[in-house]
Amino acid sequence: MDARLNLFKNPTIAAVFKHVNAAGKAVAASGVPVATQELVKIRASQINGCGFCTDMHTKEATHAGETATRLNLIATWREATVFTDAERAALELTEEGTRIADAAGGVSDEVWARAAKHFDEEQLAALIALIALINAYNRMNVIVQQPAGSYVVGQFG
Repeated sequence: MDARLNLFKNPTIAAVFKHVNAAGKAVAASGVPVATQELVKIRASQINGCGFCTDMHTKEATHAGETATRLNLIATWREATVFTDAERAALELTEEGTRIADAAGGVSDEVWARAAKHFDEEQLAALIALIALINAYNRMNVIVQQPAGSYVVGQFG
């Protein structure tokens, strides 16, 4: 299967990626644990049906030491006992932040309060940016039908 458009060679998308990647580096350097960042990216990618990002971030998470058990249970995090309360709050924020159209008011006050119990203002800002960024990547990849399965850890630097 080939993508409808080559996102890696198109000059317009390359310029967009340059800026989105720079924003991603700011988030990566935040105080949000790397494991939590990867969980957020994977969960949003699952919700959005982005095979490319799901492939990429599960491989990156595995490389960073994430366990197969935790990776296999991300989609069912509510029933799983392998996530911390902070990770659960981040995953809940991710779900509501990704499924904005499904909730009349967007992210509920209750979900925000649970996240705020575990993350300070800077970390919350980083989580908001991370959720927005991964959703942007997901949408670009889904729109062009970017094939999944061939990502190599560290492929994009």
